[in-house]
Amino acid sequence: MSVKFNGKYLEGFLREEEFAQLWPQVQSAHDQLMNRTGAGNDYLGWVDLPVNYDKQEFSRIKQAAERIMQDTDILVVIGIGGSYLGARAVIEAVKSIQYNSICKNTPQIFYAGNTISPNALNDLLAICEGKRVSVNVISKSGTTTEPAIAFRVFKKYLEQKCGVEEARRRIYATTDASKGTLKELADAEGYETFVVPDDVGGRYSVLTAVGLLPIACSGIDIDALMAGAAAAREKLSDCDKDNDCYRYAAARNLLYRRGKSIETLVSYEPNFTMMNEWFKQLFGESEGKDGKGLMPTSVICSTDLHSMGQFLQDGARIMFETVVDICRPVKDFVVEADAANRDGLNFLAGLGLAEVNRKAMQGTILAHRDGGVPEIVLEMDSLEAADLGYLIYFFERACAISGYLLGVNPFNQPGVESYKKNMFALLGKPGYESEKAALEAKLS
Repeated sequence: MSVKFNGKYLEGFLREEEFAQLWPQVQSAHDQLMNRTGAGNDYLGWVDLPVNYDKQEFSRIKQAAERIMQDTDILVVIGIGGSYLGARAVIEAVKSIQYNSICKNTPQIFYAGNTISPNALNDLLAICEGKRVSVNVISKSGTTTEPAIAFRVFKKYLEQKCGVEEARRRIYATTDASKGTLKELADAEGYETFVVPDDVGGRYSVLTAVGLLPIACSGIDIDALMAGAAAAREKLSDCDKDNDCYRYAAARNLLYRRGKSIETLVSYEPNFTMMNEWFKQLFGESEGKDGKGLMPTSVICSTDLHSMGQFLQDGARIMFETVVDICRPVKDFVVEADAANRDGLNFLAGLGLAEVNRKAMQGTILAHRDGGVPEIVLEMDSLEAADLGYLIYFFERACAISGYLLGVNPFNQPGVESYKKNMFALLGKPGYESEKAALEAKLS
């Protein structure tokens, strides 16, 4: 298992000498990370997490997942941002490619608390009707608006449908180890609890109980997931010029300094869609501050070549693409010949769709490069659990190094609070009265 940096399509955009000139800064970023001297160093628990995780809690996670798989038709995962994106990304990437082997006898998994839309909430409640439902609520504080609203609703739903005692057995809380509203409620009600580590930020938390419980409930092998991450940690811990993770971080920063301020993550597998979304949170929330940062965007091809493809080919030259090349499909599909050949596709007869998909990817890379778009390719074996664990750690480490290269703290998110303050004032939350009139005047 590995993720390999392929920079051959950067020729004409970046020179090897530029990597060499940047490398002392990469070494400095590495030293800040490993010596814990950089900004945000109290949130570096993810660095050694693949080998230093709580083995006892890991065992409890697997036990809880077994119970949920036996007594639950629908698992509602309540969380927002890093409290749900990583788990959903892994589940949808792995589960969809191994449906027959791991989706039998597992609950359907739905997500709540990541929006305030009444339509989404009502739709989910309707889906749950008549089903055996369990809830995994994920929040370090328990007071984040979106998940707190959803949990209030689903707690009442469970209590009304199956009684207070059974509801308590069906609610699993992933929260702070010792404090906070959700922890206090969980202790009072007797919910089984799992820990959001103090030294791992939300967007880096997919390999903690935050992500592992929902992932395990889907039937995915979390031992393999962690083994892949551990392999990445071992391989990517040295700061040398053969470190593919650091080459990637260096390349994206060199391109940024050339005016390429948008990175488009590209995959040719639809089940990578939520991995794209996790990537956008990881890099967007980590780098976008102090007036700096690459804007992370994403596409799924060849689907989006019929929409965003025009802009990527001929639009403003402000972006580069990072293509995740998933080299091995779990199962191929061979195109058969047709006697009439009315669609003219018999030239594909006998080819697997994996080969057709690969030629589409290669042709697009060449076309976009010739159109002035730098192309980074990250090659990975498959979307099986171990390979995905490797990729997750690869991106987490690249994000940390890249943030330090930019000169920002990759582990805080001060801008996220701005919308909350305005929302609370407009809703009349106590303590925000002075801001309400001014904001309403701006809206009028």
